[in-house]
Amino acid sequence: MQNKAFSHITDQELLDNFYKSHDNKWLGILLPRYTLLLFGVCMKYLKNEEEAKDSVQQVFLKSITELHKYEVAYFKSWIYMVARNHCLMRLRNQNKRTVEINEKLMESKDDIRTNNHLENEKLLQDMSDSLQELNKEQKECVTLFYLEKKSYQEVADQTGYSLMQVKSYIQNGKRNLKLLVDKKRNQASQ
Repeated sequence: MQNKAFSHITDQELLDNFYKSHDNKWLGILLPRYTLLLFGVCMKYLKNEEEAKDSVQQVFLKSITELHKYEVAYFKSWIYMVARNHCLMRLRNQNKRTVEINEKLMESKDDIRTNNHLENEKLLQDMSDSLQELNKEQKECVTLFYLEKKSYQEVADQTGYSLMQVKSYIQNGKRNLKLLVDKKRNQASQ
């Protein structure tokens, strides 16, 4: 429930107050304003009321942690993406494939078309496993750029990294992802 004493203060003002003071009370006023939005997002993906409620709380906790690390310019779109990413990761962790891996991460479309179904599944699993091995920044930027098809600028806005950092994390993450997948494939063939 929103605190009526602060209802005249905009979201941006609450966020600015938080960044000035780093007092979580401002987030305690701001975050509840987004409960219904986040619940709707979580229901859309998880299709389960209890999981959605649990996810909203987890998104709030993650938001508090992340907001202490870097400033967010567009809070509503940012928290929406945090919730969306949380749900997608939750589904992935439950072994429900909801995100199709972008073909740009693969060496060649032709190679995939010629492989049999089991080999394709193994490659997708190797890529998914390898993605988890990247460092936090590379994993976050590669996921947003390739899997969620965000532009460099959208990734920068969402993560708080500079445009140059985003490009570097994506480039290095893509290279490291390819090396990790190749290593797994080589180990499997020996």
